[in-house]
Amino acid sequence: MGIIGGPIGYWLLKAIYPGGQGVAMGSDDPYAARGLSKLKTLFGAGVYDELRDKVVLDFGCGTGDNAIELAKNGCRRVIGLDIQERLLVQARKSAEAAGVADRCIFTTDWKEPVDVILTMDAFEHFDDPAGILSIMRGLLKESGYVLIEFGPTWYHPRGGHLFAVFPWAHLIFTERALIRWRTDFKTDGAKRFGEVAGGLNQMTIHKWEDLVAGSDLRFLSYEQVPIRRIKPLHSRLTREFFTAIVRARLTPKVAQSL
Repeated sequence: MGIIGGPIGYWLLKAIYPGGQGVAMGSDDPYAARGLSKLKTLFGAGVYDELRDKVVLDFGCGTGDNAIELAKNGCRRVIGLDIQERLLVQARKSAEAAGVADRCIFTTDWKEPVDVILTMDAFEHFDDPAGILSIMRGLLKESGYVLIEFGPTWYHPRGGHLFAVFPWAHLIFTERALIRWRTDFKTDGAKRFGEVAGGLNQMTIHKWEDLVAGSDLRFLSYEQVPIRRIKPLHSRLTREFFTAIVRARLTPKVAQSL
């Protein structure tokens, strides 16, 4: 992917954004900054009622903001699962401060089936998304479902995240040129998109649909939310380029009777 590479690609990137200056790093929460609930904004005002009295696993919970919000708004129990213990330490402190420590568990490992698995802003980052779907299926009750939101997908104007220094730049410049430019201000030694902090698996809508089709889960609901400003241009033909986020509910496939 990408057509401009080598020294020319690197020079152009460096000229546009030397040292990464001016590139959105994605560290700020735009919902919190505007006093909005990310859960309610992305899943609708009825999400609290939908999850009330359920046991919910927040897959990739980070510092626990969503898990704590759910515990405060009716969930019977919320398990925050993440591989980074330092984030879980902060999540436990926040749950204690919010008065919901008795309904929240933050851990790096979980085995018991749950009613609902929540995952947000993650499927474009997982190194092995097919493996993640398999893990999720194993953690679901037969009557349960996975509540998913993620994006932008790879062909979105900003689908390259940090590498989208302008719309679709990650598709115009080669991976090698972009990585070389990134090493001017990042020192983690990443040599591929998948090796940067958080990882980028170049998830497209087509790839996502194939992953679900090949898994032990099926769509209960599925929505490709258009980029607001160009919503009239969103169609089956343009969805890879003009979809802002993907929302879905996945439930276990029912074995067909012989």
